Amino acid sequence: MHYKKQVIVGWPILGMLPWIIVNAQRIHDWTVDISKIFGATVIERGPFFGRLEIVYTCDPHNAKYILATNYCNFNDRQAYRDAFDILGDGLLTATSNFWTAQRRAARMTFTSKIVRNIIFNKGTKVTQHALLPLLSHLSKESSVVDFQDVLMRYMFHTSVDIIFGKTSNYLSTSFPENELAEAMDGASEAILYKHVLPISWWKLSRRLKIGSNEKKLEAAGKIIDRNISEYIKVKREEMVAKETKTDKYEENDLLEVYMSIKDGEKDELMLAKMLTDKFFRDTCITFLIAARDTTASTLSWFFWMILKNPSVEARILEELELIISKKNTMENHPVIFDVDHQTGMVYLHAALCESLRLLYPAVPLLRKTSISDDVLPDGTVIWLGMTVIISCYAMGRMEWPERLISEDGKLNPEAWSKLVSFSLGPINCVGKDMAFVLMKLVASAVIYNYHVEVLEGQNIVPSPAITLKMMNGLLVRVGEMVFP
Repeated sequence: MHYKKQVIVGWPILGMLPWIIVNAQRIHDWTVDISKIFGATVIERGPFFGRLEIVYTCDPHNAKYILATNYCNFNDRQAYRDAFDILGDGLLTATSNFWTAQRRAARMTFTSKIVRNIIFNKGTKVTQHALLPLLSHLSKESSVVDFQDVLMRYMFHTSVDIIFGKTSNYLSTSFPENELAEAMDGASEAILYKHVLPISWWKLSRRLKIGSNEKKLEAAGKIIDRNISEYIKVKREEMVAKETKTDKYEENDLLEVYMSIKDGEKDELMLAKMLTDKFFRDTCITFLIAARDTTASTLSWFFWMILKNPSVEARILEELELIISKKNTMENHPVIFDVDHQTGMVYLHAALCESLRLLYPAVPLLRKTSISDDVLPDGTVIWLGMTVIISCYAMGRMEWPERLISEDGKLNPEAWSKLVSFSLGPINCVGKDMAFVLMKLVASAVIYNYHVEVLEGQNIVPSPAITLKMMNGLLVRVGEMVFP
């Protein structure tokens, strides 16, 4: 435990900036230190020249107020866009009416039957033909592998297939390199510091071409742009070829669905924006980063938690065996569970939520900027232009009495409403349900078919990145499950 003077000190001129730098490698655990010593809400100043006043909070009532109850006052899209400028005008960063139009289109897209089928079918295909064969290979070789790397590769492979309809071969037994995936990793780390440093500080670093984070982000951006542009070019060529055919065809990936949105389903602003490749570039990179990083990191921490708690793993396996028994069919191994079977995965769903809620939220820090003066539920006064940082990571380490499964064996809606990992209210994640579909698809297939053993003596700590990855990975040994 750090002493109070070591955790946070208001330095003359520099404010709290020196302590952000000192704690950069453990910034998420540092937010927990702050909460334990100073309480759930703290107001601090940034550098004098940065003109920044930060409100840090991990109070769940404040979080709900900011994200849902009065979200309009904390929906300053321009400040968010500055921090995530690599995403351009994508759904997470678009401003004003364009954000509203994009969210409407995204909600319509992700609730459609065709997109739900695309996501599950492609996730199933990658699980069956890439993930499980890789695990089978590892089990036969008795190899030690970084399981987080496997899951990141799975989600990259799956996301590229879902979004672009292309196979990346990223899950092969040779563990190939992929410049797009590596560029996304670099960008994720660099973006974090834009959340906690003054805008003037990192903009000056970019202008003067100093500082490793801005250089890393610039290099990553060029690689991402080049790869995404090529995917879009190929997709346009494929769609032109399809249009020459007389038979009606159905879209088979997310990019094609977006490119096929009819004029009557989009307003004039969307119509103008969608005439350019930039719109599709911004949309694709937003979906790629959101789907790959958050889902893979959640699965990594989930497996770490259940492998440390064998009784939880046993209950999940028991639930899966019950689902199999109700099917009344002879199963070949390895077993992959259909989407219809996921309604019976109540305990597995709750375990995933507990991992997100209690300890390891996929997005550990949420940054908002106030549009006008306000007062939070705990009495904290907010001024116009204040930066508010919500630590979901610290919030999960506070007392939280509601459990996710109620006495009737169903998911508890009261506890579910406080799960801020996917945000809340009108700005909640439109792909949340599909993320759970993919996570349960992977988790059920791995737990039912393989025995995963964590190697002892590892230092499992969060990496300083915008999504909560493990800094040192998760070393495991994979063995095939023995069935009677």
